[in-house]
Amino acid sequence: MKYRNVRSLSPYLAGFLSDYIGSHDLHGEMLLPVPLHPRRLRQRGYNQSALLAKELGRRTGLPVTEGCLIRVRQAQPQVRAAHLEERRRNVADAFVCLDDRVRGKGVIVIDDVCTSGATLEACATALKNSGAASVWGLTLAREKHR
Repeated sequence: MKYRNVRSLSPYLAGFLSDYIGSHDLHGEMLLPVPLHPRRLRQRGYNQSALLAKELGRRTGLPVTEGCLIRVRQAQPQVRAAHLEERRRNVADAFVCLDDRVRGKGVIVIDDVCTSGATLEACATALKNSGAASVWGLTLAREKHR
C-alpha cells in the first residue's frame, strides 16, 4: 500500500485492525495516526497510517484525531536504520503534541508497520508529555528488527 500507491487496500487492511480491537481489550477513546513530516507527505501524497486510522474509525466508531501530534523533524525512513539505537536516535524528539485534545484520554496510535517500536515510543512520549492517560500502539504488521 505505502510504496506502490495502492490506497484502495486500506479498507481491507483496516479490517484486520478492527478484528484485533474487537478481540482484545484496548482502552482507547481516540485513534491517532502516526504523522508524516510535511515534506514526506507532499512526496507520497497521502499518509498510509491516516488512511488505516480513518477506515478503522469507520468500523469501530472511535474518533480519529489528526493535527494534534505532528512530526517536527524529518528523519530517514526507519527501514534504512541499521539497528535499534539508530532507530531510536532517528525519531528522538521528532514528534510534538500541539494541543491538549489528548489530555486525560486513552489514545490508540495507528501505524502501518512496527519494526523496533522506536516510532511508536517517540509518539507515546510526546502524547504522555501532553497529558494522555494511556497510549496503545496498534500496527498492521510487525517486522523483526535487525
